Amino acid sequence: MVDTTRESGGRNKGASRAGAFELKSRRFNLLGFLLHSADMAELAADWSARAGQGGFEHEPVVIDLSSVQRASVTPPLDGQAPLALDGPAPVDLRAIVELLRASQLQPVAVAGASAEELALAHELGLADAASEPVAAAAAEVREVVREIVVEKIIEKVVEKPGAPAPTLVIDKPLRSGQQVYAKGGDLVVLAVVSHGAEVIADGSIHIYAPLRGKAIAGARGDTSARIYTRSLEPELLAIAGIYRTAENPLPADVAGKPAQVYLEGEKLLLQPLPA
Repeated sequence: MVDTTRESGGRNKGASRAGAFELKSRRFNLLGFLLHSADMAELAADWSARAGQGGFEHEPVVIDLSSVQRASVTPPLDGQAPLALDGPAPVDLRAIVELLRASQLQPVAVAGASAEELALAHELGLADAASEPVAAAAAEVREVVREIVVEKIIEKVVEKPGAPAPTLVIDKPLRSGQQVYAKGGDLVVLAVVSHGAEVIADGSIHIYAPLRGKAIAGARGDTSARIYTRSLEPELLAIAGIYRTAENPLPADVAGKPAQVYLEGEKLLLQPLPA
């Protein structure tokens, strides 16, 4: 990636310094909040049931409106009541931003917005996700997916058995603020995952110690991924984008005990394991 550093301030302050600040391009991991409905009552109820009211620690999120089926109305004529269907009515972005911020998420951009929605997004301090940095990041994701698909096709052609997915093994405790990501495979942790730590895997997560931080399995959408731990005490659990936070108390048969977490449809299930 090209470094877009720019100098600020005069050069007469010394060659070893570029001024009081620098502007540099950066890439961040962003959550995507993909809406399927513009009905705020339905959205708020579903959010409360599936994501709770906190525990995200102000993580950045992009609001994606590209899949929303919007309601439509015709402008009224000569005092008559509005008639249906003459162009999409805008999504209530302000209410969506308030909903996410109430759960300690930080909306930073909007995607798939109409011109009217984009104007409101700018008023709310949100960027346009179609801007160059975000579009470039999306292009990189598409390229990675393309390469993986090609690999699988080649394996079928030469009739070779698929190589086992790589497994990342961590044998030291993970402290608050530490994050581990097992790209393309499973993650095995042999020590405690403390409060404020985060473990992420594209496959399943196996923790042979207490899980007290966040665990995110199936990070690229693998709904068959699972989370296993010898002591379930999490701040957040997630599989393939389906979340459960500490705001929802754990059932007594799994709280602080050996357990596994898996998906059934769009619902996270927690099941005790033999001690």
